[in-house]
Amino acid sequence: MKINLSGHHVDVTDTVKDHVNEKFTKIASHFPTLISIDIIISKEHGEFEVEITTNYEGSRIAAKASDPVMYPALTQAGKKLDAALKHRKGQLKADLHQKPEVTAPEIAYEKVQEMELK
Repeated sequence: MKINLSGHHVDVTDTVKDHVNEKFTKIASHFPTLISIDIIISKEHGEFEVEITTNYEGSRIAAKASDPVMYPALTQAGKKLDAALKHRKGQLKADLHQKPEVTAPEIAYEKVQEMELK
């Protein structure tokens, strides 16, 4: 899996890159069909905002988090992304199951007519 890491008003150092790779290797092992993840770290008004986007099985998944410190913001965004990916995986698995056929309930009037009341 390829991780595209960029910073807006933030210097992306090797330490930050190592931290991001460490956090997202678990997600890569849980979802092997992920090709790439785009991570944007920005700092505005004293808070770090982390935005993560990816494509998983035909849909765009995004997660966002903010914190005064960069590393907790990365962790929060990673957890949100993991939860969103699990939700999407569950939706895909649910589509594989055979849906029960919906049958209209018989109307009571018809049932009464069928009965031979004397």
